Amino acid sequence: MTTPIKARVLVADDHAVVRHGVRGILAAQPDFEVIAEAADGAEAVERALALRPHLVILDVSMPRLTGLQAAGELGRRAPGIRLLMLSMHDDEQFLFEALRAGASGYVLKSGVDRDLVEACRATMRGESFLYPDAAAALIKDRLARAGAGEDVSDDPLTPREAEVLKLIAEAHTNQQIAELLVISPKTVENHRARILEKLGMRDRVELTRYAIRRGLVQP
Repeated sequence: MTTPIKARVLVADDHAVVRHGVRGILAAQPDFEVIAEAADGAEAVERALALRPHLVILDVSMPRLTGLQAAGELGRRAPGIRLLMLSMHDDEQFLFEALRAGASGYVLKSGVDRDLVEACRATMRGESFLYPDAAAALIKDRLARAGAGEDVSDDPLTPREAEVLKLIAEAHTNQQIAELLVISPKTVENHRARILEKLGMRDRVELTRYAIRRGLVQP
């Protein structure tokens, strides 16, 4: 999915003041246009399927369908739509569930003024965005689970990062990956850097071994 000149956005939150606040922030940017609002998760799914926005911003906690449930539904029925979660909860469980539901980012309402525009732009580039403490929370959780003897084989990468990793492991160049995924070579470079950072690895050899262990490519 290429990044449009002006991304069409749907904002879903059960509080009108939050929706209007998000709309106001994005309206001040030249690359975003809020085309619709929804007051609950079910309405968000209905309007997103009808209007096909580029990006849907979902509050985690909403009536009828939660934002997490709406994200899962849209991921199944409209996988081309980018998803960004908005939450008042600085809670690791909500964060993990949002990523599993297919969201590319997670923004705290307390940090909307600071983080929202950057998060929306990262999401539209096919990159992930996590609030400042989120990456540390992910690492802490995995270490704690490993220390307790639990299975920590869940992939920490976003679906797009997993796509990029697979192509890296198959020895495609950045230019080839960019052409295959219809993104820019610079975006591929950013994905590669994030993947290396998330996995604590240094080069393509280590990434290839990891991809084989995760079953992304055949040895």
